[in-house]
Amino acid sequence: MERVIIRGVGSYVPDCVLSNADLEGMVDTSNEWIVSRTGIESRRICLDTEVTSDLGSRAAEKALENANISVCDIDLILVATVTPDMQFPSTACIIQGKLGCTDIPCFDINAVCSGFVYALDVGRNFLINNSMMKNILVIGAEKMSSIVDWEDRSTCVLFGDGAGAVVLSRNTDTNSEASILDILVGADGHLSQLLYCQGFGVTASGEGERERFIRMEGREVFKEAIKRMCAAVEDILLRNSLTIEDVACVIPHQANMRIISAISERIKIPQEKIFSNLQHTGNTSAASIPIAMDEALQGGHIQSGDLILIVAFGAGATWGASLIRWK
Repeated sequence: MERVIIRGVGSYVPDCVLSNADLEGMVDTSNEWIVSRTGIESRRICLDTEVTSDLGSRAAEKALENANISVCDIDLILVATVTPDMQFPSTACIIQGKLGCTDIPCFDINAVCSGFVYALDVGRNFLINNSMMKNILVIGAEKMSSIVDWEDRSTCVLFGDGAGAVVLSRNTDTNSEASILDILVGADGHLSQLLYCQGFGVTASGEGERERFIRMEGREVFKEAIKRMCAAVEDILLRNSLTIEDVACVIPHQANMRIISAISERIKIPQEKIFSNLQHTGNTSAASIPIAMDEALQGGHIQSGDLILIVAFGAGATWGASLIRWK
């Protein structure tokens, strides 16, 4: 039976660190206020000269190196992002050019903070249903600083920039336990006004400039995130006849530590099973899960044979979860 595996993982974050102390000099806030409400201590921010495709291509190069394959072996590039370099062409096409490959399909996916899970599902289905494809590059990349209102203390403290990438591959080794077992995705468009960005972030300017920034109904987003992520976890475990005790590591979308703690308490996930890097990355939207996955692997939090659960919630509203048996 053919399986789809995660063959390689990589991530990249900008060098520039924006600490809570730095934000204290920019808006009416404090380190204590930010940490108590979000769990974030610092985040990485791009230079003006850096764009989303720079982040994505660097993460992709690391994932390819980790997978021990060449970019020439890639059959499709998917990029989950809400901060593309430009309106068009897609950031996926720009990354393809930066990586130096040609003639393969490339496109972007917009599911905001759930984007990586959505892209993982799309890539998995391409491999299952298209026998011509063997390796797919899935990237979550965001320059969230380009759409943050740095005068709005309720949102500017939350977000950071970065990218994560995985190489998905077809695997016919029946002795291998490395595989994506299941993916669940969903959306509810009735919640679209809870979290949105009206303008196009990178290029909008002049009159109506502030319309290009993130706007959020914080309390409602908080409640919906907990509700939808808990439901996604419960649903995917139930349909695979598993319990949370079977899971070795849970990697949630890195949005807010209070959300992560509430999910842990409601589903009774032991704290030691939850991996979080939120304190030094902030919310990197579609990039948060693959960045955290790479850090978890590098830090030894994921071992061979472990069952991994990832879960996300984003604007739209969108959500998703996946079960992965690690190689």
